[in-house]
Amino acid sequence: MTNLRLKLCWMVLTLASAPVLAAQPAAACDRECLRSKVTQLLYALVKHDISKLPVADTVRVTEDAVDKPLKSVGLVTTVTALRGFRQDFIDERAGVVGAHVMVEESGAPIMLVVRLKVVADKLTEIELVPTRSRTEGLIFNIDGLKSASEVMNYAPRPEQLPTRDAALKAALKYPEGLTLARTFAAVNAPFAPDAYRYENGQIMAGPDCKFQAGCQNIATQPLTIFERLGDPMVRVVAVDERMGIVWLRLAWGVRQEGGDQLTAFEAFKVFDGQIHAVEAFIRILPIEKRDGGWK
Repeated sequence: MTNLRLKLCWMVLTLASAPVLAAQPAAACDRECLRSKVTQLLYALVKHDISKLPVADTVRVTEDAVDKPLKSVGLVTTVTALRGFRQDFIDERAGVVGAHVMVEESGAPIMLVVRLKVVADKLTEIELVPTRSRTEGLIFNIDGLKSASEVMNYAPRPEQLPTRDAALKAALKYPEGLTLARTFAAVNAPFAPDAYRYENGQIMAGPDCKFQAGCQNIATQPLTIFERLGDPMVRVVAVDERMGIVWLRLAWGVRQEGGDQLTAFEAFKVFDGQIHAVEAFIRILPIEKRDGGWK
């Protein structure tokens, strides 16, 4: 527990001290520029043609946490269509953009996580994590992923928005609460009364939750289910300061005897000093891929 808290504090301090350095590449690619990079990538997958992507000579690519040349990425040849769901996360300060997206492989739905790093208008990092079934994601409720949510796409007024540091501090209460394996209220996580959590399109906490007794209130929902998962490894992926969204990657230890582990890309909507929504894309990956290939 102490090590986790030290790690989380270190991440907050590191990101808080990074703005001057991180702002350099972002100046060449603003919000719409970064958003367009995700669009370019998605259409390149659908067209099975990556030749026009603005990739750097040193681009690094992972698919399912495995390093590979871009031309060897399986999704380049298998994606056949885009569906209606897409939720973007844009970190102008860091030159990072990502999305939770629904795509198709020959008509079959796929939940896809995309993360891109942009420097000097070139893609220097591409991270892709697809989830194709309940077996791969534990939950696979595609009916809940027809369109992006109203809450996540609410644009807070400037006075409602937290600072970058405050947004991170609020979101990092989530893995801290999971580690304590009691409730989020025990670590003073600032959840709004009507806050909810979606996992792979399924509501798992909030007023409409039917998952377990007490799940209607995310702050006081029992977290004992996480005791067997151990402490999560936490990576801050992006902070969308304009929309009040923090995007984290959480990965646990061994989930069962097979050695697989739970990986969750979790987006936290923070404004007016509270967390209003948590929306996650989850995938089961081999335990040796716990860090996702990215430090």
